Amino acid sequence: MSLLAVGSVAMDTIETPFGRVDNVLGGSATYIATAASYFVAPIRLVGVVGGDFPREYIDFLESREIDLEGLQVVKSGKTFRWGGRYQYDLNTRETLFTELNVFEHFNPIIPPAFRKSTYICLGNIDPEVQRKVLEQIEKPRLVVGDTMNFWIKGKKKELLATLKRMDIVIINDAEARQLTEEANLIKAAKAIIRMGPKMIIIKKGEHGALLVTERTIFSAPAYPLEIINDPTGAGDAFAGGFIGWIAKTDDLSEENCKRAVIHGSALASFCVEQFSLNRLKDLTSIEIQDRFREFRELSKFDAEVLV
Repeated sequence: MSLLAVGSVAMDTIETPFGRVDNVLGGSATYIATAASYFVAPIRLVGVVGGDFPREYIDFLESREIDLEGLQVVKSGKTFRWGGRYQYDLNTRETLFTELNVFEHFNPIIPPAFRKSTYICLGNIDPEVQRKVLEQIEKPRLVVGDTMNFWIKGKKKELLATLKRMDIVIINDAEARQLTEEANLIKAAKAIIRMGPKMIIIKKGEHGALLVTERTIFSAPAYPLEIINDPTGAGDAFAGGFIGWIAKTDDLSEENCKRAVIHGSALASFCVEQFSLNRLKDLTSIEIQDRFREFRELSKFDAEVLV
């Protein structure tokens, strides 16, 4: 099965109470593709970088069997850069700078070989750009998309039009409430389903995730980590793990989507252990399988009912 990831490819500067890194590899497409690469290969990536994008980052992506035919390189421009500082609880983030550079005018050109991709994962980019991608794809089996508060506030009309073309939307709890103006997350999820998608996954950070369809509600726990250094990219790693598992199994049943949520949660839990993609660079399949089993044990209980 073929999997296409579209989004930003960036260089991040990140400060947390546990350290600082400068100009490290980041971007939604990067995290999605890297996480998904542990389940299927090759992963097709579409994005844009400048002439300053380090060769070592290209080498890393290629080492994960990520096909970069769709990565545009604007040699005269600079790569998208973002800087952020996290407070001690790691839930509060301050953006220090955003330099869109070549990403400001990103026009995704899907190579002919990519246009028949079976599974599509759209990072949290401009909803109009997301729609441009889908207009170039021939009959995908599944479209998974992410969005963020910036687009909900600034391009809600365009976002609503794009949601109609998504099968699954991944969104965090605050964004779900913002988009629907519903305080209750279940009501918010069902309101988003009425906008077009068949399934909603609401990320709740350290409180896990909810999967909601018209007839199903599934609550996944968060993994109780003792070491968290950098939450940047965790949501995109979740999306990559989720769609990577779906593509590996080629199974769109609700039960398998529940398993995919746990695999996505597992990849996200690894992601936050180190800065940037450092923890995702050297994972093993055994580590992923073990963490999946640990997630299963977290919510396992005796089914005996006492009256």
